[in-house]
Amino acid sequence: MTGTQLHELTALEQAAAVRAREVSPTELVRHALARVEALDAGLGAFVTVTPQRALAAAAEADSRVLRGGELPPLLGVPTAIKDLNNTAGVRTTFGCTVFADFVPEVDDAVVGKLAAAGTISLGKTNTPEFGFPCYTDNDLVGPARCPWDPTRLAGGSSGGAAVAVAAGMVAVAQGSDGGGSIRIPASVNGLVGIKPSRGRVSNAPLGGDVTGLGTNGPLARTVRDAAAVLDAMAGPVTGDASWAPPPPPGETFLGYAGRPVGRLRIGRTRESPMPGAVLDAEVAAAFDDAARLLEDLGHEVVDVPAGLLGPDVLAAFERVWSLSGTTLPVPPGRVGELRPLTRALRARGLALSARGAMEALTALRLFSRRYVQATHGFDVLLAPVTTMTPRPLGWFDADGDGAADFERQKAYAAFTALYNVTGQPAVSLPLWWTDDGLPIGTMLVGRPADEATLIALSAQLEAARPWLRRHPPGWDTNA
Repeated sequence: MTGTQLHELTALEQAAAVRAREVSPTELVRHALARVEALDAGLGAFVTVTPQRALAAAAEADSRVLRGGELPPLLGVPTAIKDLNNTAGVRTTFGCTVFADFVPEVDDAVVGKLAAAGTISLGKTNTPEFGFPCYTDNDLVGPARCPWDPTRLAGGSSGGAAVAVAAGMVAVAQGSDGGGSIRIPASVNGLVGIKPSRGRVSNAPLGGDVTGLGTNGPLARTVRDAAAVLDAMAGPVTGDASWAPPPPPGETFLGYAGRPVGRLRIGRTRESPMPGAVLDAEVAAAFDDAARLLEDLGHEVVDVPAGLLGPDVLAAFERVWSLSGTTLPVPPGRVGELRPLTRALRARGLALSARGAMEALTALRLFSRRYVQATHGFDVLLAPVTTMTPRPLGWFDADGDGAADFERQKAYAAFTALYNVTGQPAVSLPLWWTDDGLPIGTMLVGRPADEATLIALSAQLEAARPWLRRHPPGWDTNA
C-alpha cells in the first residue's frame, strides 16, 4: 500500500486490502468522503452526501474484520446509490423539487443487496428528473459535469454515479438503465457500464415491470469490478414478474472475466430506430476502430443485415416511454414545478388511450421477438453508444422547450434504447479518446441472458487496450 492513494485501487483491490488488514473500511470511507468534499462542488456527482451513516457503517465493518470469520466479498468498499432508488432513512428526490424532502421507509432490493455484499454508500448520486433524459441536470443541484471536460454534460440518467466513479470519489457505483442510462454516462465518462438482461437484477419492492425497459446495473473503472458488483446485485426477489437464469452452480460473473472467450461471430450494426441517425466523425472512427480491434483479436466481424428495424418501432417506443410519466405521484397542484421535458412526456402519456398503450406495448414485444431471432446467429453485436461526442452544458434544454429537448435526445441517443426493448444485456467500454481528451464508448450486446460472453469479451478487450490508468483532470487532487 505504500505510495498508493486509496482511490487508485480498484474495488476488488480495496476489498482485498480490507481482508488483509492493510487498510480499514473507515480509512477507505474517510478518504472517499474527503474526495467528495474536494471535487463534488465542481462536478455535481451527488444530490445528498451521508457522512455520518457511512462512517457508522464503516465502524461496523471494522468490527467485522476484527472478529474474523467469513466476510462479504466487497466489505468496506465505498459506493453510492442513484437518487432514483429508494433508500430507507435517506432522502430520495428522484431529481425533482417536488420530492426534495421525501424520505423512504424501505430500501430498494438492489440497495439491500449491495449492503449485504459489504459496500458502504456515501449518499445519493445526481440524476435528472425521474430519470427521463439522457443527460443529468435538475433544479436541485444542477448538472452533473464530465470530469474530462466540466463544460460538458456527464450523460444520464446515471450521470452522477458515473462522475463519482470517473473522478475517483468511489471505485464503483450503482446505476439504472431504461433507455441507455448506464451505457451513455459510461461512454461519456470513460467507464465500464453494464446494462444487465431483463430480470437479472430485481426492481423490488416498488419498481414496476409494466414496460420491462428499466434495470439496475454497475458502473466501474474495470470489467472485473463491474462483474463483481453485478454478482452482488443479481438475483430475483420472491414475487418478481420475471427473472434471468443465474450462472451455473459454482460460477460467477467475476469468474467469466477470467474465462477464455474463443472466436466469436460479431455482428456490426449502425442501424438505429431513429431515421437518419448519423455518426459524428469521431464516433464513426471509434466504431470502426473497435471493429478492427475485434478482428485483430481473432473474431469474425460481419455486418448485420439492414432492414431489421421497421418504421413503427420508434413510435411505439416513444409511446411506451411516455407511459412512465403517467404514474408519477405528483400532486396536481405541483405539476407546474416539473421541468418542461417531464411535463411534455407526462402530457403525452396521459393523452394515450388504454388501447393505444396496449398496442404500443404489444408492438414492442412482437418486434423484440423478431429482432432477437434475426440476430441470434451472432454471439455479440457491436454498435455505437451515442451519435455524438459529449454535449456541452445546456445543449439539450437551453430553449426551455420540452418537446424539442426530446427530439435532440433522440438524435443523440439513437442506439441504446433498442436493447432495453429486447431486454438483451449490453455494455459500454472505453476504447477510444478523441484528440482533445474526451472518451467515446463502444457498445457490445449479448444474446438474451448471456452476460457471460459479454464479460469475457470485455475483459479480453480491456487486456488488449488497457484504460485503467487514464485519468481525468483532478485525479491527483490531495484529499
